[in-house]
Order: sequence, then C-alpha cells, then structure tokens
Amino acid sequence: MLSTSFRKHWDPWQELNRLPVDMNRIFSGLSDAVRTGAQVFPAMNVLSGEDRLVVTAEVAGVNADDIDITVEGDMLTIKGSRSVDALGEDEKYHRRERGTGEFSRTLRLPFEVDAAQTEAEYAQGVLTIVLHKPEASKPKKITVKRAS
Repeated sequence: MLSTSFRKHWDPWQELNRLPVDMNRIFSGLSDAVRTGAQVFPAMNVLSGEDRLVVTAEVAGVNADDIDITVEGDMLTIKGSRSVDALGEDEKYHRRERGTGEFSRTLRLPFEVDAAQTEAEYAQGVLTIVLHKPEASKPKKITVKRAS
C-alpha cells in the first residue's frame, strides 16, 4: 500500500501529460536526416573563428572539376555530381549505398563573407572552404576619450 504522502505528490496523469514534452526534448537534438532516414550529401562541418569560417564537406568519389562553389552574402552553395561506377558485362550490384548523380547543398552562414577572398581545396575526398569576414563587418575597437 502506498503511503499518503507519496500519493499526494505523484500524479500519473501529470506524468503522461509530460511525456510528449520529454520525447520532443530527446529527439530535438537529432538532425532531420536522422529522424526521417534521409541522407544529406555532402555531410558538412562549419567552424567559425573571429574573422573567418572554415567549411569542410565530405565529397569522396567526386572529381574536383565537377564541384561548383558559389557564395552570395551569407549563403554558401556547393553543387556537383558523382558518376556511376562502371560495371563489367558480368557484374551487378549486391549492395549499393553510395549515391550518384547531381547534388546541391546550400548553407546559411552565421555572417556575410567576402566572396573575393574565399579559398577552396580538395584533398582525400574532403573539400575545405575558407571564407573570410569582410573588413567592414569585423568588430572595431572604439577608444573612449576623456571629457575635459
């Protein structure tokens, strides 16, 4: 038998009402791709520093000449295509998980960047893009003058 003090503080209906809120909190940390089962290509990381951003994208199997990068204001777009593996006459797929064809991914950056200073490098299947903050957007130190 439950004690009177325990029954007074615990309400099973209140617990059930809190369940959707708790479930939303748990799943809110998961990306849309994980929740829906969809794959987002290319996978990207964005690192920010005081005066620049570094974006890395996994684009294994994509020829560097087939990658198109555009920057406009605070938007970065990476487009490209990954070709289909050539199969011999007597070959067939037993498993096919790597996507092929055209892709496009657009990211909104945390600040506008100077497109003219953007640099990109492709090595070992990873595209690295360095985007610099324009001088006009960088923080400026303001000197406080004493009133006379």
